Formats: sequence, C-alpha cells, structure tokens
Amino acid sequence: MKYMVQLFGNRETWDADMAAYTPEALGAMVEHMGRLNDELVKNGELVKAEGLGGPGQVTSVSARDGGRPEVTAGPHFRAEKILAGYWVIDVKDEARAVEFAAQVSATPGPDGKPSNETVELHLVASAPPQA
Repeated sequence: MKYMVQLFGNRETWDADMAAYTPEALGAMVEHMGRLNDELVKNGELVKAEGLGGPGQVTSVSARDGGRPEVTAGPHFRAEKILAGYWVIDVKDEARAVEFAAQVSATPGPDGKPSNETVELHLVASAPPQA
C-alpha cells in the first residue's frame, strides 16, 4: 500500500522557525530524518522523500484561456501551514504507515526535543474511485 506522509511548517514564521535551530539541534533533526530514510531503504519501503523550501521559494502558476499563465510569487493558498517535506512509502498496511508517520512527528525541534507536530498520512490512490 502506498502512502504519502506530509510534514508541515508555519507559513508566517518559517524563516524564524528555521533560524531558531542551533547547529546541534539542526544536526539532530537531519540525523533523525536520515535514520528514518535509512530504515525505509533497508525495508524496501521508500519510494521518494524530499524536503521543500520555505514560502519564499514558492511560485504559483495558473493557466489562462488563450494567454500566458499567471505567475505569482508565494503560495497560492493562504493557509497557516505550508508543506515542508514529504515521503512516499510503500508499506504492507496502514499500521506500518501510522508507525512511520509517528516517527516523523517525533522529529527533534529547535530545542532538541521531539516536536510532535501533526503530520498527514494520505493513501495514494491506485485507481480512480468507482461511481
């Protein structure tokens, strides 16, 4: 079963949140993520994993009838949170996906303690829904 695990950051405070990491805390976070990825690779469960840039590195694009697309700097959605990174995993069942998502949630924060931030777990559809 394929799942996407999504990790979010605060859109308005992204830069300050990243700056709050000491070099040691940033190292702990990177090490934690590396262990998670290594475990997935060892188990043959990793499909893809990427960290994303903050809101200042987002460009929104909308097609326009008969013309050039509209291009705007920044996220399109004005939500509080922005996607910070994701994993696509191929696991045996939902329980394993939940186990992995909980490990992502426990990623160390700027103070070095588990952040316990909520992550989202999405089933990757294998086919369109039946009507």
